[in-house]
Amino acid sequence: MEHIYYPSHDGVTTIHACIWKPEGEIKGVVQIIHGMSEYAERYAPFAEFLNKQGYLVCADDHLGHGQSVVSNIELGYFNKQRDVDIVLSDIRALNLAVKKQTEGKPYFVLGHSMGSFICRKYISLYGKEFSGAVIMGTGFKDPFTLTFALCAVRINALFCGWKHRSKFLTKLAFGSYNKKFKPARTQNDWLSKNAENVDNYENDKLCGFTFTNNGYNFLFTIIKQACSNKVLDLTPKKLPVYFVAGAMDPVGDYGKGVIKARDKFIKYAVKDVTMTLYDDCRHEILNDDCKQQVMDDVLAFFEKHSGDNNG
Repeated sequence: MEHIYYPSHDGVTTIHACIWKPEGEIKGVVQIIHGMSEYAERYAPFAEFLNKQGYLVCADDHLGHGQSVVSNIELGYFNKQRDVDIVLSDIRALNLAVKKQTEGKPYFVLGHSMGSFICRKYISLYGKEFSGAVIMGTGFKDPFTLTFALCAVRINALFCGWKHRSKFLTKLAFGSYNKKFKPARTQNDWLSKNAENVDNYENDKLCGFTFTNNGYNFLFTIIKQACSNKVLDLTPKKLPVYFVAGAMDPVGDYGKGVIKARDKFIKYAVKDVTMTLYDDCRHEILNDDCKQQVMDDVLAFFEKHSGDNNG
């Protein structure tokens, strides 16, 4: 694994990214967009699996995450401009740098959780350049719910500041996620039925941190944009899109939100939309008991579409 660093479009931060290269010839490229309160290097086992199949894998640590922070105080804080497009531009910078190095090889993008919503916005802007997109651990929220959530964030920030970490907002966002898994062993049982994975997440200082008001503003804004008709309308109609999620994932409303997102893509005439829901699996399907099947299925999607040109 290679570590690289480049300037963020916030004008202040240095972004950290990982690149995993196969030993032999590069067959294709997969860019991963990680989720909330985690970081790029957690995807190393999946990246190494893809390396063995000839794929180069890259992923950045978003602002407020991983090694793209100077101190833990910055975890869960994106940028003072409260601008979603800065994060998209940082992802784009890695995209262009790797694309230049790989000389026109098939290029895929995969977004997990928060990253799935970022990915949905990203492909509406640059989807014609990709051979396919994997939307992992996603869901669908109506604009009224998200408008209410954003109002709550801004009111909280008005009184407590944008760097404040609100227990109320955390409960609003995630308070119901463990309900189906009682008696819950930890606050994060909803992530995975695999207890070792949950423990690893809880013991990792770069995982599970509480977002600031600034962070929640980013989260609810990107979800609202990703679920909007505008983004759906701009998504390239020839881009193959593969939805994958745990059937017991509360982020996807136990499958219902994933199905709704998929159906929205179909409604907006995206021609090649497929979906797999993994029975009895929760949110982090690349770390849950179904992980090998997930990796095999996602690889099959890449292999199937490696010759596609969506421009």
